[in-house]
Amino acid sequence: MQMFDLTGRVAIVTGGNGGIGLAMAHGLAQAGAAVVVAGRNPAKSAVAVSQLEGLGAEAAAVAADVTVEADCQSLVHRSLERFGRLDILINNAGINVRKQPEDYDLAEWHAILDGNLTSAFLCARAAYPAMVRAGGGKIVNIASLGAFLGLAFAAPYAASKGGMVQLTRSLATAWAKHNIQVNAVQPGWIDTELTEVARRDLPGLHERVLVRTPAGRWGVPGDLAGVAVFLASPASDFVTGTAITVDGGYGIQA
Repeated sequence: MQMFDLTGRVAIVTGGNGGIGLAMAHGLAQAGAAVVVAGRNPAKSAVAVSQLEGLGAEAAAVAADVTVEADCQSLVHRSLERFGRLDILINNAGINVRKQPEDYDLAEWHAILDGNLTSAFLCARAAYPAMVRAGGGKIVNIASLGAFLGLAFAAPYAASKGGMVQLTRSLATAWAKHNIQVNAVQPGWIDTELTEVARRDLPGLHERVLVRTPAGRWGVPGDLAGVAVFLASPASDFVTGTAITVDGGYGIQA
């Protein structure tokens, strides 16, 4: 459908070389977008680019640490050099460390807040001038159910994702005048490398997720591709400042 067509659009996906980020990149590529994969592992990013090209898309990889301001600016600059414009930014990069709140040290707190929240601000700020020049843009921030559920084992992560939702609303309000829509996606329990670690760290997690999720299964990364295309496309031109939950009903189950 034309309203979901991304032909001629250029997207940056941070953390786009695996998991949810790569699935979203696949969705954008299949809708016609050129995709820049940003990540810290060049070999992994090269594999992701090869997959995207196999879908018929133009794609490139840029090595970047999105907690570093200069890297974020370079990421946008190199994307513009390669493709000439920037229309879509998906802020997906993030980290987690699971502990009880009293067991975190300050360095871990800062690493999680910087990796999940400050990075999104830095990338959005770097992308803003290019989107203004293009006449508009789409920013999609990956939050989490942790934005509104109490996570005893991940307080800094939950704080960062709650902050991501508020950052989304603030940017949406500030940049609407430039035809830039900013929205968030709140994934539930998705089967990725990161949640494999969670299942190892948290005995019984797998079974609890299945019991609480009305859909009766864990999500898979591909479950996020459609919402990414929607929020990156003209279909969402009057949608801004919202957070869409993709969790199979986990968050609504008592």
